[in-house]
Amino acid sequence: MADDGPTAPSGDREPGSTPGPGDRDPGPEHATAPGRTDAPGHDEPPVTGSSRFGTPGLPLRRNSFLVGFTGAAGVLLAYALYLGVRNAAGILVLVLIALFLAVGLHPAVVRLRSWGLPHGAAVAVVVLALVLLLCGGLFALVPPVVTQTGQFVDQLPSYLEALRRNEAVNDLVERYDLMERVRNAADADTVGQALGGVLGGAQLVFGTVFKALTVLVLTIYFLAYFDRLRGLGYALVPRSRRDRVRLIGDEILGKVGAYMVGAISIAVLAGASTFVFALIVGLPYPFALAVVVAVTDLIPQIGATLGAVIVSLVGFATSLPVGIACAVFFLVYQQVENYLIYPKIMRRSVSVNEVAALVAALLGVSLLGVVGALIAIPAVAAIQLVLREVVLPRQDSR
Repeated sequence: MADDGPTAPSGDREPGSTPGPGDRDPGPEHATAPGRTDAPGHDEPPVTGSSRFGTPGLPLRRNSFLVGFTGAAGVLLAYALYLGVRNAAGILVLVLIALFLAVGLHPAVVRLRSWGLPHGAAVAVVVLALVLLLCGGLFALVPPVVTQTGQFVDQLPSYLEALRRNEAVNDLVERYDLMERVRNAADADTVGQALGGVLGGAQLVFGTVFKALTVLVLTIYFLAYFDRLRGLGYALVPRSRRDRVRLIGDEILGKVGAYMVGAISIAVLAGASTFVFALIVGLPYPFALAVVVAVTDLIPQIGATLGAVIVSLVGFATSLPVGIACAVFFLVYQQVENYLIYPKIMRRSVSVNEVAALVAALLGVSLLGVVGALIAIPAVAAIQLVLREVVLPRQDSR
């Protein structure tokens, strides 16, 4: 029988061959290392994802109890978020107003900085101008109200005396026993309700002052840190979409600022024209009427007409010729504003459909008053820009 040669060492066996009886036992260098899964007598599953905090457990199985519990927790969290937003709605509205004012006033800060003013000085100048404008409006509106109230109180006895001398009024007083009803109404309960009304009015005044100061302080902070806040907002967007979001966002902010500056300019021009006209025709309280026209002119679509109606009513209360002159003046001025002033100032601002602008203005007035109407138009312009640049191209690509 021929000799096949020396037997190959076990370490040189071909893969897949069965170990023979002559194979040597592996030495210590070939023994299974501690912790390896192929060690004899180890039946544990392989260790994966281990760290210094231990080995993660197996994922939970999706049973009906776990799914129901997760859904219930989500519902409770959503309800808690709703309650938080509802309870903080007043503060959130103030924050929104301050943010909008900051966006609208930021172009003025940028313009002052381009003239060489430091950032802090530019913010201070813009805020000081805003405060002076608000104080001027209050100075124009409060004195006429106080004067008219004082005149009514002074003339109240003469009004009562004239009513007492009227036979028809005396007949009504005796027929319905009005004097007895007045005595019964003047009791402790009525006095308490009146006191509560006075306290409620004082609370309303102080609450309004507090809200105005809150908006002013927030506006100052937003103006001071406008660039940082804008950069932080863009940093929250994924890097792959950040450049496009930055371009669209800057476009929206630019439109809001341009609209704000344009609307204020048109309102100031309308108020100044009304002031000059009121001085010429001899209307009472011309500065107050000018402020009313300027504020109402900020309301899109219907504000100018509202201010014209108010001033015309005051003119008709003064005299018939003055009332007719007021109506003619505002009829002519609104045509000039709509076809000459407004297009020239708003040429670089927003372009919104008239129906959408009217609906947005009505919704804004119902939600936030004059400020809501002022926010409505740039909000619609922003939505229109997002639809044109993002939503519609994505729908067309599908």
